[in-house]
Amino acid sequence: MTRYLLTRLWQSALTLVLASIVVFIGVRQLPGDPALAMAGEEATPEQLAAIRAELGLDQPLVAQYFTFLGNLFRGDLGESTRTGTPVTELIATTLPVTLWLSAYAIVVAVVVGILFGVIAERYRGRWPEWMANGFALIGLSVPNFWLGILAILYLAVFLGWFPASGYVDVVAEPLRGIYYLTLPAIILGTGLAAVIMRQTRASMIETMSTDYVRTARAKGLSRGRVLMRYGLRNSLIVVVTIVGLQLGGLISGAVVTERIFALPGFGKLTLDAVFTRDYPVIQAVVLIITLSYIVINLAVDILYSVVNPKIRVGGSN
Repeated sequence: MTRYLLTRLWQSALTLVLASIVVFIGVRQLPGDPALAMAGEEATPEQLAAIRAELGLDQPLVAQYFTFLGNLFRGDLGESTRTGTPVTELIATTLPVTLWLSAYAIVVAVVVGILFGVIAERYRGRWPEWMANGFALIGLSVPNFWLGILAILYLAVFLGWFPASGYVDVVAEPLRGIYYLTLPAIILGTGLAAVIMRQTRASMIETMSTDYVRTARAKGLSRGRVLMRYGLRNSLIVVVTIVGLQLGGLISGAVVTERIFALPGFGKLTLDAVFTRDYPVIQAVVLIITLSYIVINLAVDILYSVVNPKIRVGGSN
């Protein structure tokens, strides 16, 4: 186990370095001039040259990268070229919003997806299965931005069940903060819930047709008990895989949801940085998203052996 973790950590570090190179080069290929964005259209060539020298943009690309890498190892992500605020402060302010939203959306997706998946398998060929399949079809087909607009219109404006926009710090006011995040979390988690439902149903149908399940039924166990003890437990491997793959996607994909509900999260920071060619912020955002994928995939690999003891790290039995 220790050897496996060390190997994965080394691979993760190498992946992060390669990602930093791709991000660094890719960001500098974006159209536009950050110096011009800072100084304005009326800036003189001398002013633009002074800003480029201050930002280090007048140096060779290789020198710029090693300067960036050295600062990164010291925990210095630079300053926003748009506001002059340290990037670490911007991330510390906006990232918790997205993390709370993503975590809430994951909880909603897992609970709803597993529940509908169990219902679809338990009542195959009957109306509950049709209802669950209809939910999955809507969740996979309708874009989040459209669901969000409809939810604001009907659930927030007409019925007044939820606030239409805004954010309250979950740490400072837990109940009120969760209340404000409920509607965005439902919208963000709908697509993931649909995927979990379909995969849970398929996994449980396959498990319920195995020989050991038929043996358990022959010994007198009820279908419901077999369903929960064998079918649901074996389907958790699929759920863990999906959640692991999608959690990083939720963090990066929360841009649209945060925009619709006016949440001051990572998505808003990303869009503002892209529109203003804010190199330091864009680099930090992409690297954090990359790091989140790496950490989540490692955690999923470890959870496999917890959910299913037959799976052992390194392939040993």
